[in-house]
Amino acid sequence: MSYFGCSYGRNENFSPPMTWNSTMSSGYSSLEEDSEEYFFTARTSFFKKPSGKPTESKNVEKERERRTQLSSEEIRQKVEQYNALTKDHLKMTLIPNGEYTGFIKVQLELKRPVTVRGGTGPEAGEEAFYLPQGSANTLHVSSESTVKQVIVALLRKFTVADNPAKYALYKRYSREEQVYVCKLAEVEKPLYLRLVAGPDADTFGFVLREQQTGEVMWDAFSIPELCNFLRFLEKEEKEQEDAIRRRYDNYRQKLQEALHAPPGAP
Repeated sequence: MSYFGCSYGRNENFSPPMTWNSTMSSGYSSLEEDSEEYFFTARTSFFKKPSGKPTESKNVEKERERRTQLSSEEIRQKVEQYNALTKDHLKMTLIPNGEYTGFIKVQLELKRPVTVRGGTGPEAGEEAFYLPQGSANTLHVSSESTVKQVIVALLRKFTVADNPAKYALYKRYSREEQVYVCKLAEVEKPLYLRLVAGPDADTFGFVLREQQTGEVMWDAFSIPELCNFLRFLEKEEKEQEDAIRRRYDNYRQKLQEALHAPPGAP
């Protein structure tokens, strides 16, 4: 399915990186904040883990994971194992300089509308849209591609004009029958995480979401963005009004039928 010339679920080559300042005053939390973890079980809903001081063992585990670097031989073995296990044609490729390339699939879970560019030349313009829930895109990236660059590439594929700093990339993984979602730092390298986790998308994947926010700073948005938000609010308000009117019209009709019914009628 195409969307302004972009296809969902297609394999796309990684575009050159675009830089942005994640510390700008946008009302969205910085990508450099500590990772936030959530978990979901069959008996509970999606909720944030209780805050508290993490145990020393967890700190050591996270620090070890963050600093682990594979040797050239280990990378070669990992790539061979990955390609042997993958069930599709999205394999990884070793490069003579020691780097490697491959594919990552990112699922979009956006709750707010995005500003999308449409048209070309004098007819070019911007309009707000809700991207379909569950939309996904497969990007071709290198082992040196960072989270920041992946976010920029995704927004380009969907022709999204919003500031990339408004979005964050999360990793979703399963462990001991629980599903965790953890925000990635902008300097992390998704293809390395994909290589270490293996090709199974059911146990490990990537998700693009809006930054976790508290109170929205509306002055960080442009005038066209605010106008688009108002249009969506007015549309939703009209839909709610119509639904309420239809419900009460139905009640009124049933009451009138009851009033005019002959005595003794059921």
